[in-house]
Amino acid sequence: MSEAPAIRFTNVTKQYASRALSHVGAKGLVTRFPEFVKRAKHPVFVALRDVSFEIKRGECFAVIGLNGAGKSTTLALIARVMRPTLGTIETRGHICPLLELGAGFHPDLTGRENILLNGVLLGMTKREVRQKSGMILDFAGLGAFIDEPLRTYSAGMTARLGFSVAVHLDPDILLIDEILAVGDVTFQAKCIDRIGEFRRRGVTFVIVSHDTQMVRTSCDRAMLLYGGSVHMNDEANKVADEYLRLVGAAAVVPQVPGGSRQTEPKPAAEVATLQA
Repeated sequence: MSEAPAIRFTNVTKQYASRALSHVGAKGLVTRFPEFVKRAKHPVFVALRDVSFEIKRGECFAVIGLNGAGKSTTLALIARVMRPTLGTIETRGHICPLLELGAGFHPDLTGRENILLNGVLLGMTKREVRQKSGMILDFAGLGAFIDEPLRTYSAGMTARLGFSVAVHLDPDILLIDEILAVGDVTFQAKCIDRIGEFRRRGVTFVIVSHDTQMVRTSCDRAMLLYGGSVHMNDEANKVADEYLRLVGAAAVVPQVPGGSRQTEPKPAAEVATLQA
């Protein structure tokens, strides 16, 4: 009997009510009337449509796609930040979502103080955070800034601190949303090395990234979302190739509102001809 997957989506659909024009006022209604009529015809935005997939325990799985394809929504559903409109989601093990680094940080506290705050918010005890604080400080590499208020940090420094706290947790499933671009090349290499350590421990990874090279070298499989649906689910190399083809096709094949596709992407040779 095969081992149960770490994550399973079964016919998952996620819809959002379209409220973008709900508070535009009388003047706004007049000036944006065509947009209002268009949205009235499509009152619901479908972020994901009938999505099914499984991720094995210990697997590194990438979710890739064009902007608005439903990648971050997929991670938020796994993290149970939101619930599906239709379908079922099963997860097994402790989930650590790195979806918004630094969420819960206080701008008036120092970096050192925010380590304690963020660690507790992510599920560690104060004692555990204090025991790991030396390793967290070393990983972040912020030097004297660690004792400065967070409001003096750049966005990249804040992200580095958030990542440094999160990777010192003990997760079974780690969700990563476009955060490996934080910091300089040296810090990025440290992030990749830490992912390697987690993989050797059997941690399951779900990564959203536009970095196809990272997907090829770090991931076992990948799923390509297009217009809220699964376009491809296969070996990481094959999916990365198809994603790059879609990126090239995006200029001539627009996605339409509502999470649906207008037409199938054109063959790569035809796209090259159109772009020439």
